[in-house]
Amino acid sequence: MDEIALLADADQRARHYLASIGTGRVFPDAGALAGLTAFDEALPDEGKPPADVLRLLDEHGTPATTRSNDPRYFGFVIGATLPAAAAAERLMLAWDQCASSFDNSPLAATLERIAGRWVVDALRLPHDSAVGFGTSATACTMVAIAAARRALLQRKGWDFDGDGLIGAPEVKVVISELAHVTVKKALRVLGFGMKRVVIAPVDAQGRIDPDRLPPLDDMTILCMQAGEVNTGEFDPFAAVIPRAKAAGAWVHVDGAFGLWARASSKASLTEGIELADSWTTDGHKWLNTPYDGAMVICRDAAALAAAMNSDAVYLTGAHDAQKNLNLEFSRRARGIPVWAALRSLGRAGVASMVDRHCAQASRIAAGLRAGGFDVLNRVVINQVLVRAATDEQTVAIREAAQASGEVWFGATVWQSRPAFRISVSSWRTTDEHVDRLVELLCTLRGQYAG
Repeated sequence: MDEIALLADADQRARHYLASIGTGRVFPDAGALAGLTAFDEALPDEGKPPADVLRLLDEHGTPATTRSNDPRYFGFVIGATLPAAAAAERLMLAWDQCASSFDNSPLAATLERIAGRWVVDALRLPHDSAVGFGTSATACTMVAIAAARRALLQRKGWDFDGDGLIGAPEVKVVISELAHVTVKKALRVLGFGMKRVVIAPVDAQGRIDPDRLPPLDDMTILCMQAGEVNTGEFDPFAAVIPRAKAAGAWVHVDGAFGLWARASSKASLTEGIELADSWTTDGHKWLNTPYDGAMVICRDAAALAAAMNSDAVYLTGAHDAQKNLNLEFSRRARGIPVWAALRSLGRAGVASMVDRHCAQASRIAAGLRAGGFDVLNRVVINQVLVRAATDEQTVAIREAAQASGEVWFGATVWQSRPAFRISVSSWRTTDEHVDRLVELLCTLRGQYAG
């Protein structure tokens, strides 16, 4: 089979998969999972025909997929990929570009520059901010914190690039008591010992409490969040960031999904967030782009470019070349699906999608409250935090829902007790899917009430 025929076969199989979305199981059953043993073979001495490779992937891989692009999937704030973004991704594979700089790919450099401009426009952040398209919020947080540390040390006259950290003035980090694990991972990888990180206490909804904010100074990085992972709440940016800036601190905002509320009718939740120095957000969550697409946004474009510069004698690039704004040198053009999503949605489409998901989350919360569940959060955006009458019932209902194959959402722990978290973030999800979820959970509650 030649290349074109092989790709046509792959396209046909992909179309068949997409046509099945919304039917069948959301999570694979035991038989499908057992089928994964078909891949457990020794490295072949002689290569197999490409058509056979594709057949194996489809016949034994497809049944074992989690249908995270199904409208009945409510886990981990994973949005289904928008058609325009998915199509752009397919065309990108054919282009096969190394999107490190203009010399490698004039097209990628141009579209990612425009996509970055559109992102800060949609999010109403400083227009001259630098935008780097990275793999994840974890990687992008590492980039932002590295730039922040270097900038703070530079203000003290310390040559970080030349002298590193040995003997350097200490940079202090303050994070929320409920900071996401990816922020903690980024700090740990960068050498900030977790025993030395200062914890900012939170209120009952999981927001940093301004009255108990630890002391800040001009050698502090303060990490705040837009969209706490369980409650969906937002730190009080307007109350805290001016204080941090007056002290000379660098403020970073983890907005993996919540930052997109700023592009909707929920924008008031983000008041003051534009005063921060850096932000991270994912495209593959609420913007519904393919996975492996996130953004680091930095007010001081020069600080980000200096921290991430990777110019070489054989390949230099502009200060805003993506290889100079991210960890990766060789990279795929992650900003192109973002560009495609934003162009297909427009400002109004982004707002409409976010608003619809927030309304659906409120609809779920109202239905579950009426059905006897305890909704633990205020449901300010697209997160619904739920508990049944007892911890045992909470776990049993969640496990039964997952096992049914009709829906999928994940477990969590809130204030030391089991709960489950329902996230609404797929462009495919309709009110009908939401109502079916509520009906299923209420039915299960009746079964486990005794």
